[in-house]
Amino acid sequence: MKIEILNQEGKKIKEKQTILFEEPVREDIICKVVEAEKIWQPYATQIYAGMKGPASGNVTHRRHVWKTDRGKGLSRIPRKIFWRRGTQFSWEGAIVPSTKGGRRAHPPKAKINLKKINKKELKKAFMSALSYISQPDELKKKYTSLKGKKIRESFPIVIESKTLELKGTKFLAMLKHILGEELYSVAIQKKTVRAGIGKMRGRKYQQTAGVLLVVGKDEDKKINGIEVVKSSELIVRDLASNGARIVVFTEPAIEELEKFVKGEGASEDDKVKKKVRVDRRKIRSVKNKAKKIKSKSKKKNSEESVEWETIKEMN
Repeated sequence: MKIEILNQEGKKIKEKQTILFEEPVREDIICKVVEAEKIWQPYATQIYAGMKGPASGNVTHRRHVWKTDRGKGLSRIPRKIFWRRGTQFSWEGAIVPSTKGGRRAHPPKAKINLKKINKKELKKAFMSALSYISQPDELKKKYTSLKGKKIRESFPIVIESKTLELKGTKFLAMLKHILGEELYSVAIQKKTVRAGIGKMRGRKYQQTAGVLLVVGKDEDKKINGIEVVKSSELIVRDLASNGARIVVFTEPAIEELEKFVKGEGASEDDKVKKKVRVDRRKIRSVKNKAKKIKSKSKKKNSEESVEWETIKEMN
């Protein structure tokens, strides 16, 4: 497939042959991989929730002894003692699920069972998603405000790397010129307050999808209202979550994606280390652990240096 590479003015500079957008669209595989790539948040109760009260061992389950519960019409559950007069006790049930303030019977466990996707199937879904976003009809299904309107028919949109040097307003003006008024109206992300009771359940704001800018691994761009992803971190969920998304590629990003599809472009060091393309769900926890380890090591080093200085002063 031939793609057009556009400059800052939106004019075609050259054409390039690529294999990225020729795969037949398989929506079933795309949906399967998008579901597997969701970032799941662990949800569970505290370990000893409902079991902190000193209730076990207070009641004796034998007859004719002190602190027994036999012959009093009491259920055989753990009980807390509030007061007593001789052999008379004021008890209240605790710990078990049927009591006030007790533990839950079968609470949710903090385990995430991630769906396993085969390598070939994941590659098939990725190639299929690239073809999926290059169809104007599919874009209109996701962005409902585009129904019945004329939009540009030449997809995908590829720009040269020099356009990333433009600053905020100039870059947005260039993007509006390339996309057109209809696409640009839905390209910038809009954040609004959610309607309904969801505001009180940790999801006060909702945000539109907007346009996705895919850049090379050595490129960078920060601009409000546009999501920027590097080609090495691009996943199927970024491209085709709940429908085809408006995506703008840079020329180096296209070249890197071609190398990834062909299995080329890995340096000798990468081949020795055998780095695997992993999704971002597993990277986040690893990064947080690394930060904690670094902070602990810094604290230890600072404490050791203080001790060493005090020893020197004493000597």
